[in-house]
Amino acid sequence: MSTSVSASSATGAGPVPVTSNARQLVADLVALTKPKVQVLLLLTTVTAMYAAGSPSIWLVLWTVVGGSLASGGASAVNHWYDRDIDRLMERTQDRPIPSGRMQPYVALWVGLWLTIASFVLLAVVANITAALLALAGFAWYVGVYTMWLKRRTTNNIVIGGLAGAFPPMVGWAAVTGGFAVDSLYPFAIVFAWTAPHFWALSMLIKDDYAAASIPMLPVVKGDAYTFKAIVIWSAITVLVSVVPVVTGAFGMIYLAIALLLGVELMRQSFVLLRKGTRAAALSLHLYALIYLTVLFAGMVLDAKI
Repeated sequence: MSTSVSASSATGAGPVPVTSNARQLVADLVALTKPKVQVLLLLTTVTAMYAAGSPSIWLVLWTVVGGSLASGGASAVNHWYDRDIDRLMERTQDRPIPSGRMQPYVALWVGLWLTIASFVLLAVVANITAALLALAGFAWYVGVYTMWLKRRTTNNIVIGGLAGAFPPMVGWAAVTGGFAVDSLYPFAIVFAWTAPHFWALSMLIKDDYAAASIPMLPVVKGDAYTFKAIVIWSAITVLVSVVPVVTGAFGMIYLAIALLLGVELMRQSFVLLRKGTRAAALSLHLYALIYLTVLFAGMVLDAKI
């Protein structure tokens, strides 16, 4: 005790204010839930709800809260499990656990309690199907992607990407009262879209993945192979996006939006294949975010007009 006081006096610094520690703790707890990642997931939830029907604002609000709790819980458990590799990657070294600001068990318990709260909330305010789908998304992200595939195969993001496809199904089920076949369309779109979106990002941070020995596609197969895979999966995404029109789930307004967005997605994918630059990879990654946002907004527009 006397040593720390003397050190503070010697440097002219006083004790760290309690409010500062509290702020850091709150910031770290929020960071566990990866709020930036949640934004797009919740957007697909809300747009799917309005495409499925006319939900009350309260149902939308509580479904968003439930979905956020599920996503946050999965992310917190991911922080706990990946703490060893997070120490090896520059972009993750300042996360709460590898930085030493938080004990691993805290993240685990936060993740589990958030997930339990999500299940109970969605079961009460929506229905058991929505709650089970949110739980399935948690299980897929934590069990299949984080614990099984991420460190073992280059297909980690292709198969693991299913986790991010559950939120629109949760929203759809919350509105319709149960499972609906039409909810498989947004599910399939997000699944296909995840590969080119994430591989474009992985091109920008592949050195981090290499440092942690994570077998992401560009690390194992190289840039040229990854560029070709991005083109293929972008084409799959465009094809999957028009299937709901063929089956009659969506109409011509949605089709026009899907085709316009798809043309640009393919153009950017071929630009990346041709140029192979970081700028092209970043451009595709950012456009993919716009693509999914506008496409899902197009579902709502088509359903309401």
